[in-house]
This record gives sequence, structure tokens and C-alpha cells, in this order.
Amino acid sequence: MKNNKLLSNAKRRMQRGFTLIEIMIVLTLLGLIGTFAVTNYMKSQREGYIKSTKILIQQLKTALDDYYRTCNSYPNTGQGLAALISKPADSTCKDYDPNGYINGKKVPQDPWGHDFIYISDDGKKVTLKSLGPDGKEGEGNISLEDIQ
Repeated sequence: MKNNKLLSNAKRRMQRGFTLIEIMIVLTLLGLIGTFAVTNYMKSQREGYIKSTKILIQQLKTALDDYYRTCNSYPNTGQGLAALISKPADSTCKDYDPNGYINGKKVPQDPWGHDFIYISDDGKKVTLKSLGPDGKEGEGNISLEDIQ
């Protein structure tokens, strides 16, 4: 009789499940782990975007240098990076490569979806930069000078 009572008490305890405190502790731990994982993911993604932007800037600079060697000047600010895809109407470059200087039909954007800033007033030097994640001038910009 006593054995039956012990077995039924043990059986009842096993069927009770988790207490509210135990569930809250598990949920809190899962929340902390999730927060940590998301934070690290966002940091890694940002670093990856910055590296990709630097590579894109280097590739654009290489294409601009090819344009310079062919045309003896960089495209002016008005012609912009689009001059690397097709010959600008106001271009005096006689040896412009009919295939352009970059692949594709569109000037690439930075990983955040912003256009690169291109300036060349005298045709002898260029300013090339990305406005970074916030898309605003100032801190967080990635420029050609940062890479070289």
C-alpha cells in the first residue's frame, strides 16, 4: 500500500511539468543569447559592407585610371561615373573604349544602396567616396583616400 502511494506521488510529480519560474529563466536565457547573436551578426554585416565598399571604390578607381590612360583626363563631375559605361555626349576622347570601362549597364552603388560621390573638376584628380551606412556626409564616409 505504501509502495503504491509512493509510486502515485512520483507519477504525479513527473506529470506536473515546469514551474513558471523555470519557464521565465529559460526564456530570459534565450533572450540574452538571441540579443548577443543578433548584435554580433549586425557588427559582422557592417564590417562586411565596409570591406565591400572599399573593394568597389578600388575597382572604380582602376576603371577611372583606364579611362584616364585612354582619354588623358578623368571624366568631369557632370559626366560622372556613367562615363565608365558609355561615352558621354560632350566627351572629346577619341579612343574611348566602345565596351566601356566597367561591366554592366549600370553604375554600381555601395552595399547600402547609395550612389558613390564622384568629383573631378580639373580632369587630373578625382574624389570618390561612399557616404556609408547613414547616407549622410560626415563620420562613417569611406573615401578613396582612406584606402590608399
